[in-house]
Amino acid sequence: MKAFRGPKVWLWRWRRNPLKRRTDVAEAWLVLGTWLLTVLTGVLAGLAAVRSAEQGLARERATWRPAVAQVVEPVPGGSPAHSRISAGERVWVKVRWTAADGSAHTGRARVAPGSKAGTLVTVWTDEAGRLGSRPASASEGALRAALLGGLAGVSCAAVPLAGGLALRGRLERRRMDAWAAEWAWLGPRWGRRV
Repeated sequence: MKAFRGPKVWLWRWRRNPLKRRTDVAEAWLVLGTWLLTVLTGVLAGLAAVRSAEQGLARERATWRPAVAQVVEPVPGGSPAHSRISAGERVWVKVRWTAADGSAHTGRARVAPGSKAGTLVTVWTDEAGRLGSRPASASEGALRAALLGGLAGVSCAAVPLAGGLALRGRLERRRMDAWAAEWAWLGPRWGRRV
């Protein structure tokens, strides 16, 4: 099929042509505007998501602190032969710790299987002393932010792209309807001399 198309001509939509219709010009500007808006929206949304994610993760690194907690109850999985828990897996168990302000807290944290009651473990807490997960390092945070930014950019760029494709499809339908109307007028006269 490519052999019938002829050579590729750059910017053919904007060249002078006596057969060019107004719909061709409108379609050319629509395609250009759609691509510009798609790229601009994707880049701006991606950069905003990256900045927001990096700020949130940096805030977590600055405010979350490690605390020493004590296991309150015995942890299942003492011997690997009698347990369904694998050796590297960690289990949830109740722990108790003291926050920076001196208040005592209890919660559930993941510890190694077979730990005894009274075993000391490290947990991460926020400013209020609530449990959280270990904050992401700077390199992990950069990777997470980049992935979130890419996902947000692609998702936001899909909106103007879909809108442009819908408008272009509508222009194409109008053009086909106009051609059908012209053919309906000219078709019956085709065999006669016009």
